[in-house]
Amino acid sequence: MALINDHFLKLPNNYLFADVAKRVNVFKAQHPKSDVISLGIGDVTQPLCPAVIEALHRAADEMASAATFRGYGPEQGYDFLRDAILRGDFLSRGIHLERDEIFVNDGAKSDTGNFQELIRWDNSIAVTDPIYPVYIDSNVMIGRAGTKSDDGRWSNVIYLPCTAENGFVPELPQQRVDVIYLCYPNNPTGTALSRDELRRWVNYALKNDALIFFDAAYEAYIQHDDVPHSIYEIKGARRCAVEFHSYSKTAGFTGVRCGYTVVPKEVTACTLTGERIALNHLWNRRQCTKFNGTSYLSQRAAEAIYTPEGREQVKQTIDYYMQNARHIRETLRSIGMKVYGGEDGPYLWVRTPAGMTSWRFFEQMLYNAHVVCTPGVGFGPSGEGYVRLTAFCSRERTEEALERITNYY
Repeated sequence: MALINDHFLKLPNNYLFADVAKRVNVFKAQHPKSDVISLGIGDVTQPLCPAVIEALHRAADEMASAATFRGYGPEQGYDFLRDAILRGDFLSRGIHLERDEIFVNDGAKSDTGNFQELIRWDNSIAVTDPIYPVYIDSNVMIGRAGTKSDDGRWSNVIYLPCTAENGFVPELPQQRVDVIYLCYPNNPTGTALSRDELRRWVNYALKNDALIFFDAAYEAYIQHDDVPHSIYEIKGARRCAVEFHSYSKTAGFTGVRCGYTVVPKEVTACTLTGERIALNHLWNRRQCTKFNGTSYLSQRAAEAIYTPEGREQVKQTIDYYMQNARHIRETLRSIGMKVYGGEDGPYLWVRTPAGMTSWRFFEQMLYNAHVVCTPGVGFGPSGEGYVRLTAFCSRERTEEALERITNYY
């Protein structure tokens, strides 16, 4: 008889965004004539930029000829994209990496969820709270998170509250931890860490022999000079940090699927006997066994982002979304709501009125304004009393949603 991995049974019945979609679908079924605007799920709405479309067409034409057809590609990614990443995202910022420290993937979600396979199940983890649910859920699946209490906390997870009172900047752990998850610019709060604040985390990791899993999926949205685009801008980070990147929100690749993970050769973890093992080698071995590589078409499309034309076109799209973010922030503040984020990231973190719970406010927005938001409590205990809005809707629909919220509020 096959026995189930009972750690999966500890997971919530639905992934947060699946639960949101389910409730929205119920509402639509009950109100078929309603026009629902979603500012909830972080999916993009603007089309792929011309440089990317042209690259996709060229790559598709190559696949139609035996002379240029591509079959299985390297699990780590094609050299043309890895070299473009090195030049465009790192050398341009004075960061020196090697090609074989870059691993192309099908989006950051996969690697942020899978990378924890490389460390033992009994490692301690610390997470900012609120947090992107994949970080904790993937640790639940392997048995590292423990059990969930009535207040939504996992027994073996160290929570680092990010609240309005501390400016959404987490305090360093009071005890030593093995692995720290950081996402900045942050999903869901939309806030960012300054260079000095990030340096504190790198110094903590070096002092305590801890690993940092740094999710930089939204770095392209950074507007302020004192906010690092990569943790490797901080001295010593190559010895303690793994960094995850995505083109999903940077260039609208939510349907194309491509991103990459940086695993410096200096990053290590220990065996029980104290031997240091390079995570770069282990991750390469894992990928060669369990991943067949990102599609050739997707990688050619990603390469086009780094051309002069691609860079300018992607910047225009990011500016479009950030204008939405500014409009949301200013409009909601003008009607007395407390709004955070949206300055260096595409998310707005909004306090619910009069102590209302996150899910209650979600329902009020859906049923009274026909606008979808994401309940903050779904991102962790410290998210209760907040909702997340995204700037990824079209300008017209964003303005209409804000008008509805203003009228209702």
